[in-house]
Amino acid sequence: MRIIYLNDFNCPYSYIGLNRVKNAVCELNLDVEWEMKSFELEPNARNFSAADRFAFKNGLSCEDAKKEIDEMEKIAQNDGLQINYQNLIINSSKDAHRMAKYVQNNYPELSQELIFKIFESNFTKNEDISNHDVLISIAASCGLDEDEMGQMLKGGSLKIEVELDMDEAISNGITTTPYYFIEHNDERLLIPGVFEKESFKIAFEDLINGEMNRKTFI
Repeated sequence: MRIIYLNDFNCPYSYIGLNRVKNAVCELNLDVEWEMKSFELEPNARNFSAADRFAFKNGLSCEDAKKEIDEMEKIAQNDGLQINYQNLIINSSKDAHRMAKYVQNNYPELSQELIFKIFESNFTKNEDISNHDVLISIAASCGLDEDEMGQMLKGGSLKIEVELDMDEAISNGITTTPYYFIEHNDERLLIPGVFEKESFKIAFEDLINGEMNRKTFI
């Protein structure tokens, strides 16, 4: 099975969704090839208050936004994730995407570990994932070479590839994250958004058993 997914490191639902997909895959003991595609929701972000941004983008008062954020944080906690979105400061995720793509291309066996650690750095520790020192530290914790990661980030490689991922998604009518393409043999399942882990498991089982034919959740 191959799972291609569009994520942004500034999207809490990308974190929650990927965690549920991973757990569904583990519980079904599936052999999966993973590929993350980049989709920056806030490409120009620089020290944005996540809470204020959430309220603005959803047309909510600060009080109503806080209630929705509290609920989202509780959902994450029930899934075993610690998310502190209320105090998050949003910065550009472009360099985090570049590093994730570099590792995916060159060290695929470490890719998923790195991606989850970037999410944790941003949402749990509220670290600045646009800061190269933060990103290099995350990479080092996965066993990657600090000098190699530093040179890659400094050189600006894969910036175009990150932008092309988003351009491709938008050209296919995708405007937000997360989004999943599940491929098995000649079948493909499209899943936009976050579903419960059990729903992901049922979808995977149906796909494997041949009970779907180009089925979509859209």
